[in-house]
Amino acid sequence: MVCGFCIGAGVAVQGRINGALGVRLHDGIAAATVSFAVGFAILGAAFASSSRLRQGADQVRRGLADGTLRPWQLAGGLCGALFVGCQGLTIAAIGVTAFTVAAVAGQLSSSLAVDRLGLAPGGRTPVTVARASGAAIAIGAVLLAGLDHSRAGSVAAALPRTLDNSPTWLLIAAPAVAGVGLAWQQAVNGRVAAVGGPMSAALVNFGVGLVALLALESILWANSGRGFDLPTEPWLYLGGAIGVGFIALAAVTVGRLGVLLLGLTSVAGQLGTALVLDVVAPTDAGISPMAVAGCALTLVAVGVATVRRPGERHAPSNG
Repeated sequence: MVCGFCIGAGVAVQGRINGALGVRLHDGIAAATVSFAVGFAILGAAFASSSRLRQGADQVRRGLADGTLRPWQLAGGLCGALFVGCQGLTIAAIGVTAFTVAAVAGQLSSSLAVDRLGLAPGGRTPVTVARASGAAIAIGAVLLAGLDHSRAGSVAAALPRTLDNSPTWLLIAAPAVAGVGLAWQQAVNGRVAAVGGPMSAALVNFGVGLVALLALESILWANSGRGFDLPTEPWLYLGGAIGVGFIALAAVTVGRLGVLLLGLTSVAGQLGTALVLDVVAPTDAGISPMAVAGCALTLVAVGVATVRRPGERHAPSNG
């Protein structure tokens, strides 16, 4: 479960970085594209220098050829691109807490279905009362965390010009939809990792996501005609490197924890890290007592979700 906390912490830090980059570029999709490009470049260099990693990629290719992997199981990067794109687009407008509330609610709601369908490599995981209760408590926790959190910005500075007039409800709905896709992304990336290893899963994820973001940004750029200058601060480009780490770690962990428990522990990591970030690098919203209470309640949710009845197996079922 420590891995889940680390994944959540990475998501929170990446969100803060990509949100800042989106503001600097005045284009959240461009920020997501840069983030994916950096991650893909790091992975490309790693695969170019390691024959073991290249063997893993070849195993993925063979898995596609023999039917072990289905083509749709390589599409997790589309959900990752949507999630990172929403980071860059909406965090400057609605704030980190509102983004987390919406994204986590979507992620945890879909995790039960993803586990029940057996999309993750561990197979089907039954929807027990404890697991459903843990998800419900966690959703309540993130809602509590955002209850009195003021809006971080009144202007959607990171929105492309074509989306400048987007209503606020759409900015809230977008990360919720991205959160729904995040559970599916973790599951299918776990399938790829089971065949070719976590780094191969990360490479596929970043490659697919980068292609999708480049296509979308090309359309937006053609319609707006607005260019941008890349900022010079190195820390603004760390989002992709952080993404490589937590995507690979999630691909390894999801088969052991299942999508729901991975989501619950990562939520705790996201909220806890957000509180630390608000102390180290405070925003206009500051630290909310409700956010602290929400973080504590999420830890309770993790404990509830891990409760097993006598005779209940810990490992997911393949049936």
